Amino acid sequence: MSDLDVQFGQIDIYLFDQLLRGRLKRPMRVLDAGCGSGRNLVYLLRSGYEVFGADSDVDAIESVRRLAATLAPQLPAANFRAEAVERMTFPDAFADAVLSSAVLHFARDDAQFAAMVQDMWRVLKPGGLLFCRLASAIGMETQVRRAGGRRYLLPDGTERYLVDEAMLVELTQELGGTLVDPLKTTIVHNQRCMTTWVVRKGCLAGQE
Repeated sequence: MSDLDVQFGQIDIYLFDQLLRGRLKRPMRVLDAGCGSGRNLVYLLRSGYEVFGADSDVDAIESVRRLAATLAPQLPAANFRAEAVERMTFPDAFADAVLSSAVLHFARDDAQFAAMVQDMWRVLKPGGLLFCRLASAIGMETQVRRAGGRRYLLPDGTERYLVDEAMLVELTQELGGTLVDPLKTTIVHNQRCMTTWVVRKGCLAGQE
């Protein structure tokens, strides 16, 4: 294992970009909504961030607690909670940044998608950063097949809830947020698309 692997783990490269640009700074309180086993948390745990996580998979949360106990033993195990993203028990305006990496496209329907976004927005402080990576139809509109509602069959054989540019722009406006970056989409070998959606909750003086 390389030194970079030890320091950063399997971090999403687009989240790494946010770190490089200074948008996630110590000692920010960061909540990973749908954290899985914590692949995006290794650097944050090592570097003294106040880290929290939520995931509906009990086994995944146990893995994150073990990871945190090794890398940041000062953090309480209760920071990591086995609960659905749309029903998190963290207080309102709790986190400086909320991360959502490869989570929202598992929504069953519009109602669950909206509930997940709204709860992440609820726990985010004014001026805070929402970072999302999710599957989309952007650039592959003719290569996906509708399975019902906004769920589509992708060329890679999976079925996902897919957003598009118009939906994300409209949703940003409805939330009262500000796009920190233009929407960026990666097409993976004409099999699927992943879009990065980064939003500031409002826009405070002196911020982007």
